[in-house]
Amino acid sequence: MLIGAVGYNYSHDDNFIMERPNGTGCWLFLLIKEPAVVTINGKEFTAPKNSFLLFSPDTAYSYRAKEKRYTDDWIYLRCESDDAERLQGLGVPTDEIVPLGNLDELSQLVRSIAFEHYSPEEEHALIEAHLMEILLLKLGRLIRKSRMHALPASGKTAALMQLRNRIYASPDEIPGVTEMAEALGMSCSGFQHLYKRTFGVTVMHDILAGRMELAKQLLCATSLNIREIAHRCGYTNEYGFMKRFKRCFGQTPTEFRSRI
Repeated sequence: MLIGAVGYNYSHDDNFIMERPNGTGCWLFLLIKEPAVVTINGKEFTAPKNSFLLFSPDTAYSYRAKEKRYTDDWIYLRCESDDAERLQGLGVPTDEIVPLGNLDELSQLVRSIAFEHYSPEEEHALIEAHLMEILLLKLGRLIRKSRMHALPASGKTAALMQLRNRIYASPDEIPGVTEMAEALGMSCSGFQHLYKRTFGVTVMHDILAGRMELAKQLLCATSLNIREIAHRCGYTNEYGFMKRFKRCFGQTPTEFRSRI
């Protein structure tokens, strides 16, 4: 995932409009800080203050101020073949307005990314890449929290919320899909359908994303070898683990650790 351009806290009056009827040919990451009117593939929506939006490369869109001012942070991104799956695994949707409530932490990360992107200092590109990774991780976590808080905490929904927290906290201890469905008193297909309807991603995407985030933590913070990390992440052998890690992050676990 490469950054083409980045802007922090850009502000415009009510005459401002950004319009791309044929898309931009790249991804556009937006943190919308004031109420806005957004058109996505011909449909008009209102984006509340402190919303997130990720436009995919071919999406026709426009956005403008709803009131007197429009302010945002933005990043134009060129994504590789596996990046769309990576975003989906983190629960980051495309072409969908996501109200987040508070953008302060994310916005400060964009500010740091902008500084490194335009910096002449040594290793600025490496620092930029790490900051972008942190931004995506924190964004995914914030989206998951915002969607959980929007759900009624009752019945099977509450049980699903608890299960999802367990998946990300201890992905190595999560049983198979059949066992999870049985624990909730549901059929396997009914459980998977309700999970995706509730959270916007499949349970397997969350399990794999949870395993990969745990793997990164272990690679960064421990001296465990690759086989031990694979086992801690719920893999029976290191080869399947290494294949999945490279598919998610574009580098092997060993290469990832060497660049920390």
